[in-house]
Amino acid sequence: MTTAHVTEITGKYSELIAKAALMAAGWTIHESVTDEAYDVLATDPVNGRATKVQIKTIRRRADREKGNRPELVIYAKKGDGTAYDRAEADYIVGVWADNGEIPRVYMLENECKTEYWANEQTAAKRWVELSITFDRTVFTTAADAS
Repeated sequence: MTTAHVTEITGKYSELIAKAALMAAGWTIHESVTDEAYDVLATDPVNGRATKVQIKTIRRRADREKGNRPELVIYAKKGDGTAYDRAEADYIVGVWADNGEIPRVYMLENECKTEYWANEQTAAKRWVELSITFDRTVFTTAADAS
């Protein structure tokens, strides 16, 4: 039996988790039939605007430890090694999935960098964490309440 390469499986897993977290937060997800620079087009639940989202897997870098805690890095590079520009992605969504742990999802504005770094404490301050827990109240309206 042949299985997909572990990096492909990890990437697809990250995409599924990121989509679930965006939907749990009220975003509407649109997938393109054609290949695009972004992974998904997502409609913001607050302003109704469609935004381009690039999804990446967060990695721990043991060689970049601070206080015995490896730093987290999102490699936001295209296949040619360059950063995504704002025309290609409005947001970067990183999925951090340690073995056996519930994944954590972080959303940040695309600053056209090839790498985004944080430790666990600064990630909580600098990046917006999206829960994967589904909350139906996000989708209720005043009409539903009456």
